[in-house]
Amino acid sequence: MAFAGTGRVLRLAAGLVDLVFPPTCAACRVSTGSHRSLCPKCWSAVRFIERPYCEVLGSPFSHDLGSGILSAEAIADPPVFDRLRSTAIHDGVVRDLVHGLKYRDRTDLVPMMAGWMLRASDGRIAACDAIIPVPLHRTRLFLRKFNQAAELARHLARLSGKPFLPATLVRVKRTAQQVGLSARAREDNVRGAFAIASGRENDVFGRRVVLVDDVYTTGATVTAATRVLKKAGAAEVTVLTFARALGGPI
Repeated sequence: MAFAGTGRVLRLAAGLVDLVFPPTCAACRVSTGSHRSLCPKCWSAVRFIERPYCEVLGSPFSHDLGSGILSAEAIADPPVFDRLRSTAIHDGVVRDLVHGLKYRDRTDLVPMMAGWMLRASDGRIAACDAIIPVPLHRTRLFLRKFNQAAELARHLARLSGKPFLPATLVRVKRTAQQVGLSARAREDNVRGAFAIASGRENDVFGRRVVLVDDVYTTGATVTAATRVLKKAGAAEVTVLTFARALGGPI
């Protein structure tokens, strides 16, 4: 009886919340049937990255070439990380969600975005030993108030039950904003930017790590971070991002 009473109270509380804060689309804010969701129009505009795609870079193929196929880019210039997985193409609604989280403090979007990322991880979250976010430099973290990659990683850890290690990888160099930089300039910008925090080497050594960021563009940031993780003895690094930019820097 006590549990039934608690359930009624929770349903009543949820109803009151919906009355005061009616559920709206996370992107365009039109009325919807539930919180943390998109309206049909916005949902249909999201370009999810589904198979077939390159097994290493996660780049979508226009048609199915068979299992285990790699893209020409992955063959010609193999990345230092083991694989990349992303939820959707960085345009339209997806870009709006990323910018809402990153620049407008829309942390309410994180649970929805992390849920999509878990599905897009292709089982790598389930197989990993730890989830590590790409860190911000302490000065930028102070100005921005939160690290969007860490918020996504935190919720991924909650959903999966995997260890969340936000203090293992640190950014020791205050870098310029990557937006607008060329691929070469991005590489130069993040060279030497990351390190393993003192005394945290065992967090990484011999472990399968999922490295989380919000957007993959040229890969300069996650490549620099992966080099540090691999040097510290990480057995495997999977990069997982919410969005994937195709066709050049954003």
